[in-house]
Amino acid sequence: MNIRASLRRISRLVRKELTLTVRDPKMIGLIFFVPVFELFIFGYLATTDINHIQTALLDEDRTVASRGFAERLTGCGYFRIIALLEGDAEAGAPLESGKAQVVVRIPRGFGDDLQRGRTARIQTLFDGTDSMSAGIINSYVNGIVQSYGLEFAQPKLDKLRRAVNGIPALEPRPRVWFNPELRSVVFMVPGVLCLILFLGCMIETALGIVKEKELGTLEQIIVTPIRPWEFIVSKTLPYFFTGYITATLVLALAIGWFKVVPVGSLPLLFALMGVFLITTLGLGIFVSTISDTQQEAVITSFFFLFPMIMLSGLIFPIDNMPAPMQALTRVIPLRYFLEIVRGVYLKGVGFSMVWKQTAILVAFGVGILFASARRFSKRLD
Repeated sequence: MNIRASLRRISRLVRKELTLTVRDPKMIGLIFFVPVFELFIFGYLATTDINHIQTALLDEDRTVASRGFAERLTGCGYFRIIALLEGDAEAGAPLESGKAQVVVRIPRGFGDDLQRGRTARIQTLFDGTDSMSAGIINSYVNGIVQSYGLEFAQPKLDKLRRAVNGIPALEPRPRVWFNPELRSVVFMVPGVLCLILFLGCMIETALGIVKEKELGTLEQIIVTPIRPWEFIVSKTLPYFFTGYITATLVLALAIGWFKVVPVGSLPLLFALMGVFLITTLGLGIFVSTISDTQQEAVITSFFFLFPMIMLSGLIFPIDNMPAPMQALTRVIPLRYFLEIVRGVYLKGVGFSMVWKQTAILVAFGVGILFASARRFSKRLD
């Protein structure tokens, strides 16, 4: 085998592929514009942070204490009062119309109960059609209720402690690691990097090969001295590098725009990224073997995308899934790369903490690439 001749043929094919990529608006969009669009979509819209909660208030007590609670509710920055209700008959209307996400009812005797040391109650009505938002809003309200009630209870507790020595107290002092502000964008942006690399490189590779079929140049290549493995290398190598270009662009936006600064080693992250790219390129070759048009290649790529999103832990925690689904996640390469990115990028872990995920990705990548290349070679032969 003449290695020098093979390298010369590969370099010429790579140059041709890069030239076609630069001249193709669709490929330019996949490399530069689609990643930016997806990052902003996920960074701003795919968030568990809830602000400006549409709130209807029913204050039946109308005392200093009830007004103080209402001020505490609006002063935290999460709730926005859109309606002041007059009675129970109006409580359901804001939820039914969708104008309010929560109705807060302060019953009569609220202030008197607090002053006399009795348990005061706050009723909250939620729209349960969005169960996730309702749960988060409920936790916000509970936090305000507890802090407001503690203000009334604290003087009596302090007086009791001075009168009776040795009364134990429990004070929580939480400390959040890796994401002190609990911003959901910090959780989402590294995941978007994984998703963009997976989808972008797979589609780019599949389209690059299928385009040869549509143009009729694949048959011409078959009759040339170019070997199947040389053709596969030359078609995937450009997209291996464009994957790094895409990753660099996404990371620059994550750091510069979203202020999600990496804690760990970027060289380590880029090195392990190459392992994952091998897997995506292999899947791209496989998609090209079962697709005759570029439209079919895109649709087939999305067939792989949705299971990857659902089962990788990108959005839904794997520990919360049923046992059979958790077992199925073990054959999802995106899961392991996601663990690597979040570990290195957000937690600052070293290779010693992610070597298992790396080894599994290597096995996946080599196996998928070899099987896909073998299937493609048979079609060329």
